[in-house]
Order: sequence, then C-alpha cells, then structure tokens
Amino acid sequence: MNYMAGEIGIWEMAVLALLREAPMHPYEMQRLLHERHKDEILALKRGSLYHAIGRLLLANFIRVKSTEREGRRPERTIYRITPAGREKFLAVLRSIVATPRRESSEFMAAMSFLVHLSAAEAVPLLRDRSRNLKRQIERVRAGLTAASAHVHRINLVESEYLLALLRAELAWVQGLERDIRSGKLAWKVELIFKDARVERKSATKPEKEP
Repeated sequence: MNYMAGEIGIWEMAVLALLREAPMHPYEMQRLLHERHKDEILALKRGSLYHAIGRLLLANFIRVKSTEREGRRPERTIYRITPAGREKFLAVLRSIVATPRRESSEFMAAMSFLVHLSAAEAVPLLRDRSRNLKRQIERVRAGLTAASAHVHRINLVESEYLLALLRAELAWVQGLERDIRSGKLAWKVELIFKDARVERKSATKPEKEP
C-alpha cells in the first residue's frame, strides 16, 4: 500500500532518508532502522527493504556507488542518493507534513460494524483491546527511552507521535466501554435491522407523479 503522496511509499522514503545521511549498503540501513527503533513504523523485513531499493534504482532516485567485501563475507553493494532522489524525498516529505490525509484503519472500519455485536459482547472485547493497547504503549515508551540514549529527539518524533496516538485511542476505547456499561450507549441489533429494512423499502418506493 502506498502511504505517501506521489508514487513512492514509506519504505522508499526510509531508504532515501538514510542515503541522504551517507552512502551505505542495505545491511547498514537495516541496522540503523533497528537501532533507531523504526520497527514501530516499518515492518523490518529484509525483502521489503530490497524491493524498495529496486524501485528507487528503476526511478533513478538512487545509484550504485561501489561494492565492498569484508573477509569471507558476501560482496555488499553501497548505494547513494541522486539529486533527483533528494528532490523527490524532500517534496514528498513537505507534502506529508503539511497536508493531513485520511488513512485507512482496520479498527475504524470494524467500529462501523460494532452494531452487529451485542453490547454485552462488545464490552469484554473493548476491555481486551485496552489491555493490548496498554502493553503496546509500554513497549513503545521503553523503546523510545532506549533509543534516546543513541540519537537526538528529532530522530524519534515519529515514535512520540505513535505514543500519542496509542494513548488517545486507549482513552477513547475506555470511554466507549464505560458508555456501553452505563447504558449511555445501547443498541439492539434486531431493532436496527428492522429500521434498516423499513428505510430500504421507503427508498425503493416509486415517487408519485404530480
């Protein structure tokens, strides 16, 4: 999925950002992403990294600088960013920072179907989500603390943003659970389906001629 404006995605952006620092080989890129706790933003899969490098090569946003070999290790290719790659990276970055975008969310979609569960069933599921969110918040917080010993805060603001999102979601989920338990938010799926059937029938009735 393309999360970015234009035709380059999050992995391409990560590669261009690293190569803007200095030429490097994929193993070094992967090491830095892990060390800087970008695991929370990127799924650190070797294949994803190499696919992004391949796409950037085809677009002439990066080029091979040289190859090197250390001892008996396999030969490693060192890449560098091109002027076009630097320009593209900055243009997309500026667009993303300045323009809010509505991104797809599996949980948001699931909430639109919550009516298909009973209130009694929804409460423990939301409670489970709260517990899972708390665990995730703790992992991100711990990772942020550990990474701050190695890099500047500006290199970690995306993790701060993730932490803020997780905390906001936790507060909202807990509030929704409270409203359901208190009866402030109540529903009966049978009545809602009945109303929906009436609405559909009303919408299909032919209009009377004047």
